[in-house]
Amino acid sequence: MIRVIVHVLNDDPFVAELATLPDPRDIYVVLKNPRRRDGKRLATLADGVTTILFPWQRITFIELLDEPKLQPDSLLTIFRDDSEGG
Repeated sequence: MIRVIVHVLNDDPFVAELATLPDPRDIYVVLKNPRRRDGKRLATLADGVTTILFPWQRITFIELLDEPKLQPDSLLTIFRDDSEGG
């Protein structure tokens, strides 16, 4: 999934997820898990809504968010052992 911020006309932007990048020829964009930027649900949607079809004509632009970097399984730690006489 691609995390995005959707900026719409006359309303606050919101966060959602896309399965794939939308085709500009489409009439609407399929957005999953729409929520406000602070993680709360959108007041304009009914409870339990997980997917919305949002018309392109209402969208100003869409920001693509970077995926968080994966942490390596093990980290190399360099340290000095001062326990021997020194």
